[in-house]
Amino acid sequence: MRLSTYCLLLMPLLVISSSKQLASGQDADSENLVHSRHKFLHHGPHPTEAPSDKRFFTNRSSDVVLPLTNEDDAFVFAVFGDRTGGPADGVNVLADAVRDVNLIEPDMVMTVGDLINGYNQTPAWMVQMKEYKAIMKHLVCPWFPVAGNHDVYWRPTDDVQMPREQHDANYEMHFGPLWYSFQHKNCNFIALYSDEGDPKTGEKNFRKAECQKVSDEQFAFLKQALARGKDNDHQFIFLHHPRWLQGNYGNDWTERVHPLLVEAGNVTAVFAGHIHHMRYDPADGIEYVTLASVGAHITSTVPKAGFLHQYHLVTVRPKQVALTAYPVGAAMNVREITGDMQAEVVQLSKQKLKSASPIKITDDGPEDSVLEAEITNPTSMPIEFTVTPTSNDSHWMLFPSHIHGRLDAGESRKVKINAEYSTRQLDNSFRGINLVLSQDYLARTTRYAIPDTTTNVEFDLQISQPTGNVPNQALQLDGRDDAFAIPADKVQLPQGAFTVEGWLNATGFSDRTAVFAKSQSSEYSIFAARGVPSASVYLNGDYVVARSSKALSLQQWHHVALVYDDDSVALFVDGKLAERKSAPPNAKRATNKLPLFVGADPDGDGKPTSFFKGQLDEFRITTGAVYSEDFTPSRQLDATEETVLLYKFDRAVGPIIFDQGPNKFHLQLNSGGTITPLAP
Repeated sequence: MRLSTYCLLLMPLLVISSSKQLASGQDADSENLVHSRHKFLHHGPHPTEAPSDKRFFTNRSSDVVLPLTNEDDAFVFAVFGDRTGGPADGVNVLADAVRDVNLIEPDMVMTVGDLINGYNQTPAWMVQMKEYKAIMKHLVCPWFPVAGNHDVYWRPTDDVQMPREQHDANYEMHFGPLWYSFQHKNCNFIALYSDEGDPKTGEKNFRKAECQKVSDEQFAFLKQALARGKDNDHQFIFLHHPRWLQGNYGNDWTERVHPLLVEAGNVTAVFAGHIHHMRYDPADGIEYVTLASVGAHITSTVPKAGFLHQYHLVTVRPKQVALTAYPVGAAMNVREITGDMQAEVVQLSKQKLKSASPIKITDDGPEDSVLEAEITNPTSMPIEFTVTPTSNDSHWMLFPSHIHGRLDAGESRKVKINAEYSTRQLDNSFRGINLVLSQDYLARTTRYAIPDTTTNVEFDLQISQPTGNVPNQALQLDGRDDAFAIPADKVQLPQGAFTVEGWLNATGFSDRTAVFAKSQSSEYSIFAARGVPSASVYLNGDYVVARSSKALSLQQWHHVALVYDDDSVALFVDGKLAERKSAPPNAKRATNKLPLFVGADPDGDGKPTSFFKGQLDEFRITTGAVYSEDFTPSRQLDATEETVLLYKFDRAVGPIIFDQGPNKFHLQLNSGGTITPLAP
């Protein structure tokens, strides 16, 4: 059977089935679908036709019929809202909108007025006119102006008389006629002027109804323009003021103009601006659409509900139009996102400030310091950056509050921030300092905002542990993003035997739960995936893993220990040998420069993953094999000469966790978690 004959037989069934499915709101089965917004269609499905030998080709067999879109002459045009009534630098928003639309390449751009700030006299008006046109001339398509109040209103002075028609003549000399129409692809476009003013006094005022009437001359033009477009598929009308909202606009539109548009029978949509937020007010089959702005003042009441800088795209087909609003700057330049460019922005997203000397903290408190950090631009394009010091401790005085700068490709810059602490007595309210780095990658057509990165300011902790009796406490972790990070330089184990151990009380286990880990195709770890503990050491290019055959109980304290004795890797759970695996001869442990995490596992960038949920306590690392056979674990671990680290999590000052081993590697709790009373 020929393809065309086969398709013609099946197409009626396909179209009827699709239409019924859309009408009933049914979707294909999906257990993951949680919303129904995708079901909404303003119009019915686009007309299609069966594939024919002329339009469709394949050398494969399939039972699926792929309908083809009708070959109607559809097109797209854009509509820009107000530019003015906001800050002078709003022209940058307009420039962004031009950049967006050039990526889309519509047939044309329509405006709805307020192109310049205006409310001035001719010399200033001319400067602003040239600025607006200089930006719009970069469009790849034609654009068509509409006059708004800012474009024509005059501001008189004692020594300069205001012309009766204010800036009307300037506008027509430099922008175009105050009203006009033109044809495009069997559609009629009509631009109207909504600031003619009071016909008796000449006053222009959009707050007075008598000033907001269509003159007899313009009304006659509108009749003629509509008649010229009577046989078109659509007629579109553009003006500045949304007079159909009435109020100060009066009833001239609703009583005189709207009936004329309805009578024409093919007026599809009317577009306006002025109010600086979006609205949709259809009436009698005509879509009345009000745009927000492309640079004018806006209120950020509910941006996603139309209080934002945006433009409209209108897709026109012979029997229907589609209306869509896009935030200015949202269009992405596909041709700019090359592999090289993407690699550079990813590199920036991983970049942190290179911090210099740490702040010394003694028993007399933090010393006044100058925080010096370096930012480098490793990319081929310029970047802009902001460094902001922050702390949750109000005793810190950090100045300046931020440092902003720009770096060309390959450049570096050092920044300095003064840090002073207002008291000498540290207590549990003490918190550290973070340096937040914000970056923008300045590509040729787009500014790409890079996610912020945070650098913790390091402390040189020359501080004594709190004395006296303290309650037995533990490290509480939430299982989402909490962990205790121990820098690699604090845990440089020599090759040979070692022991990693600690106590845990879990409130939940995931498919991948790390208890203590420094592993990344190297080093060692203790995991409890789904509650089943395992211990591993990376030896001679592979992990040697010892596993338990039993899962740990929730909400119960358990002791776990990894013991490597040069010949084997052993896992002890609650003092009992769970499994021992032989190590390869002359084994050597692969090392890395990643942090050791208590309650997580480092990824390749040294960030915590596979989080533990519950409490961890009495974490100790010892050189040598501490256990060789079953034992009774001590609830309070002691330090020995072979102890590398011992964090009991009992004594803490704010985020400072004290190492009770001989090395005194006191650290900050910077990756989340809190010190809380011991769970029963």
